[in-house]
Amino acid sequence: MEKKATTLDEQIQLMRSRGIQIEDEGKAKEYLMDIGYYRLGFYMFPYEKSYPNLSRRTHEVAEGTRIEDAVRLYYFDYDLHTILSKYLRRIEVALRTKMIYEISNRYPENPVWFVDPEVIEDQFIRTFDKKIYTTLKRGSDAIKHHHKTHPRDTYPPAWKVIEFMTFGSVECLYNSLIKGSDKSVISRHFGIKNTLTFSAYLMVCRHLRNICAHGGRLFDYHPHYQIATKPASLMNSDQYYLSGCLKVVSYLLGEISHNRKKEMMDELGTAARCLLEHSPRAQETLLNTSHINLKDLASGASL
Repeated sequence: MEKKATTLDEQIQLMRSRGIQIEDEGKAKEYLMDIGYYRLGFYMFPYEKSYPNLSRRTHEVAEGTRIEDAVRLYYFDYDLHTILSKYLRRIEVALRTKMIYEISNRYPENPVWFVDPEVIEDQFIRTFDKKIYTTLKRGSDAIKHHHKTHPRDTYPPAWKVIEFMTFGSVECLYNSLIKGSDKSVISRHFGIKNTLTFSAYLMVCRHLRNICAHGGRLFDYHPHYQIATKPASLMNSDQYYLSGCLKVVSYLLGEISHNRKKEMMDELGTAARCLLEHSPRAQETLLNTSHINLKDLASGASL
């Protein structure tokens, strides 16, 4: 391994050799100790002349690029994590609530319909204990209490079990519903008739939530699948970019609560204004990486 650890002074010298403007070395060292040289490099990449070519990356940045441009892009990305985490949680809760209510009332005599082969596909049922329930039983006090007070029950009722399942597991349960009518009664709560489109929108939400949970980058996220343009009003150019993902989240949130959608858009607008104020060149950068128009977002326009 040829790479060696570098000091802050060496890191600053290396950045300057690549054309990055650093006026205040003390502040630059604060940035590097706060964010880290390696992590900051991901946010400097969009300002490099060779972007987005990774195979022939030169690390040389466009003229006029400051260390603050990368730092402010990192701060914006952090804001995106915070905002999306909160509102994706609202979508997750709404999904599980509607699923519990609708499907449980469709099968009122079967409180454990989530493992019924008449309701759920066999693949989900066969792997339920190993992939989902073992963890729930070990980690949830409510599940433990149920088994203590109802020792003959193999599982608690759906409204207890599904409440503690992860977003990914709830999504998988939805996709495992056998009857199209069962899927449709849930998707229509979100204004979506096509259950395949609804499944695709749930996948978008899960991927975003995983990125947020694991500290990944959002600003340059590109889904590896085509997002359906309707009913979330995507442009064709949005389908493989973060802009399209945000439109999906905004749409689903609006079907739950217009006020929550407005709150999210207001928070995104504040983050966009802050980025533009400290790094005007981020307008072009975000258009290139995510198809997000910061000026429109900052002014309160729709995504």
